Amino acid sequence: MITTRDVRVTYPDGAGGRVHAVDGVDLDVSRGEVTALLGPNGAGKTTLIDVVLGLTAPEQGSVEVLGTAPAHAVRDGRISALLQTGGLLPDLTAVETVRMIAALHRNPADVDEVIDIAGVRPFASRKVGKCSGGQQQRLRFALALLPRPEVLILDEPTAGMDVSARHEFWDRMRAQADAGATVLFATHYLEEAEQFARRTVLLDRGRVLADGATDEVRSRAGAAHLQVTWLPSPAELAALQEAVPDVREVEQRGSRLALRTDAPDAAAVHLLTRTAAHDLTIRPASLEEAFQMLTADDGASAATDRTDETAETADDAEELLR
Repeated sequence: MITTRDVRVTYPDGAGGRVHAVDGVDLDVSRGEVTALLGPNGAGKTTLIDVVLGLTAPEQGSVEVLGTAPAHAVRDGRISALLQTGGLLPDLTAVETVRMIAALHRNPADVDEVIDIAGVRPFASRKVGKCSGGQQQRLRFALALLPRPEVLILDEPTAGMDVSARHEFWDRMRAQADAGATVLFATHYLEEAEQFARRTVLLDRGRVLADGATDEVRSRAGAAHLQVTWLPSPAELAALQEAVPDVREVEQRGSRLALRTDAPDAAAVHLLTRTAAHDLTIRPASLEEAFQMLTADDGASAATDRTDETAETADDAEELLR
């Protein structure tokens, strides 16, 4: 559905150099996938989405959407987008806005149907200028559904929504995915990627750090978190660490013992059968921890590369002097 190969986009940095907004990204998105692009500000998420939508031409590399150029897919209504920004006429009502945009499409979806799917019905008669930020996002979602797209691109789609509105939005989006739509969304909200994306792509400084099933990407952070109600003696704590050699961190928090381990099952068995511990909870590492670990590794690699380059330059200079 979406294919990018070695896509690169740079911008002037204001000091005579270039910022690598997208730096050699390869990406394949298959039919029916729900894929999250996850990364901090400046990671390259929005620029990559602009490339996929044909709004920005890559300086290098190629991009195809449904086997054709992005502009053709957009023109044919096969791909649609809900972006962070986009002009809405404040003096029109929500339903008038949907009807007006529907009139611009060759074969639009039923206006009443998209109003219901996007959750616009409760404020359909309200002027857009009086709608909240979350309501305006739902209205943009309705507009994105009008061409009956096969691919939906979402850039920070729940910006401005409260928690309940975000969950309602994603329930509606999940229904679209279950109906066969391919969804690619960029988000800052780690919990959104964890709860709604079957696949996560971690981006940082324009490069892909990890790409795979969300649970697999999360597992890159390693040790799981385990908490239990227990006040161990030093001997009991030593016995735990001897029985479970993969314990990384141990911290006593009041009556609760918190630890991180690569062997949570073994730790749980030991605690519940060999000690007086109780009320045990286990949770896997989070995407945030995976991202922090991967960005730290990437920064260390970059520093090593720079050190190697400096050493090579020094060697070259020494050879030239000889």
